[in-house]
Amino acid sequence: MLDAAGVAYQALPAQIDERALEADLAGASAAEVGVALATAKALAVSAIHRGKLVLGSDSLVEVAGRRFDKPANRDDAADHLRFFSGKTMHLHSAAALARDGRVVWQHGETAVLQVRELSEEFIADYLATEWPAVAGCVGVFRIEALGVQLFEQIEGSHFTVLGMPLLAVLAALRDHAELPR
Repeated sequence: MLDAAGVAYQALPAQIDERALEADLAGASAAEVGVALATAKALAVSAIHRGKLVLGSDSLVEVAGRRFDKPANRDDAADHLRFFSGKTMHLHSAAALARDGRVVWQHGETAVLQVRELSEEFIADYLATEWPAVAGCVGVFRIEALGVQLFEQIEGSHFTVLGMPLLAVLAALRDHAELPR
């Protein structure tokens, strides 16, 4: 998304234990956890790369009050899809900016996706085609590929569904003089 928007950047991994952070936030909503994870990632990298504005982001899926992580394997992915079938999915995407180990901006957005009824045949065919590409995708889908076939209706920003509240990120980068106004 940043490439397509013409934003120059360097991708660096954040060394954080996401599951431990989620456990510490046991009573928080999925939206709050998404913002906390994005913020933790930005802070972890900004503490090492002093003077740089660092963007962290994260996405979480919530269905029927249950949060889902990326599937552990193909069988887990099939189980996720079975659970999602016919239900409403809330996709929480968050981003945060940090500089010198200090948060300077954070934002979260939610998209609401209505998953259609999925047959066992569809799930098997879908994973035969999309696995392992969706192995690293929370929600087990890539909306820009066959994943669009999972849904009857989508409400919210396309960029949020792709995994980052891009319009808000671009505005924040302009506010912090990282992009021209």
